[in-house]
Amino acid sequence: MKKKGFKLLLLMLFASSILKANYRSEIYSAFISNKMQDWKGVIDRMEAVSVKSDEFLLEVVNYHYGYIAWCLGIKKSDEARKYLAMAEKDLEVLSANNKNSSMVNSYKSAFYGYRIALNKLNAPFLGPKSLQCAWQAVKTDHENPFGYLQLGNTQFYKPRTFGGSKKEALGYYLTAMRLMEKDKANTETNWNYLSILTLIAQSYYYTGDYKSSVQYLDRILEIEPGYLWVKNELYQQVLKKMKG
Repeated sequence: MKKKGFKLLLLMLFASSILKANYRSEIYSAFISNKMQDWKGVIDRMEAVSVKSDEFLLEVVNYHYGYIAWCLGIKKSDEARKYLAMAEKDLEVLSANNKNSSMVNSYKSAFYGYRIALNKLNAPFLGPKSLQCAWQAVKTDHENPFGYLQLGNTQFYKPRTFGGSKKEALGYYLTAMRLMEKDKANTETNWNYLSILTLIAQSYYYTGDYKSSVQYLDRILEIEPGYLWVKNELYQQVLKKMKG
């Protein structure tokens, strides 16, 4: 009986690892091809799972994080609110379980930022909370790239009149990139890694360093030639600015 139980456990673990790999590859494919309906489909399937481990919850929260940002970018506010509420509920479970507080604080920082994007009147109240959570994430684990990513985002998206700085954001994004690159697994078929590289390219663009921006865009397309938004839009935008 013990032997059968052990075999069953191994099969469950194997099946779980396959599912995780499939989710990750599906999200990556949706990210580079801008097929966000497919991205949404992955989240919906994951949310329908009845029993979710802490690791599973962290994964689905990450996918919520990316999908909500896209919704905000194209002004789908109702959709953003719907999935933000779901993500915050998952994050509450992780917080209650005291699991990976650095990552929990990273996402809390991001979600406060999303609440501000949905209603600018929240900025004076939620802005300091977002920054505090980002710093807490870094303090808890100074090797966590997501903490530095959120520090960068607080600077990148904050208006200059309120102290925002694309140059300061760039420094945090570069730190996040270096930390992520310490583990090769983080750089392979990972939408988060490509996203950080894209933010770096954008930061160089906004600070007027077009040459460095193009260098990072070239690097991105060398890693993933099928990244449509960078290939067809961002790259052309930077080249046009250089020529102009």
